[in-house]
Amino acid sequence: MIVYHVVCTNSDDYKERRGPYREAHLQRLLALRSQGVVIGVALRADLSAADCFFRVNQPSDVETLAREDPYFKGGVWTGYTLRTFGQFVEPWKSVDPVFDGSRKATMIEGAPSDPEMAAFALIELRGKGRMAFGGFLGDGRTLTLLNSPDPSEARTVLTETNLWSDNSLTAWSTLYVL
Repeated sequence: MIVYHVVCTNSDDYKERRGPYREAHLQRLLALRSQGVVIGVALRADLSAADCFFRVNQPSDVETLAREDPYFKGGVWTGYTLRTFGQFVEPWKSVDPVFDGSRKATMIEGAPSDPEMAAFALIELRGKGRMAFGGFLGDGRTLTLLNSPDPSEARTVLTETNLWSDNSLTAWSTLYVL
């Protein structure tokens, strides 16, 4: 199975446009999660995009998932980009869905100084409940969803391991949906 990070770009009028498609979109995501296809979804706090994590058999499957979503068909999502994980740390369990934007978290990306040791650090962070899921993209960069609403705090979580430097990290606030 291949794990993908799919960044779905939202339309400029996202909040207004999503209304008629929202229920079908959310029900589809829940159904795909029950099938083991959706690992997680987080809406960027600035509403510019959604970060979706899919587990699929074939690369073409992920494009189909994005294009068949009611948000894509309805113009709520205006495009998407795909990135593949080379190594992925699965969540311990699926979280309960939160659709009201109240579960805040931070997505963080950066290059570790020692990828092998960084893999152990991610597993440890997951065990401590600080990381929801994440891993290493094909280019060796780390991408992970940390259970911290504060991007600054999330950066500190990684830099305290001495495996990531602060200047190598990019963090953005998210609303962790499922």
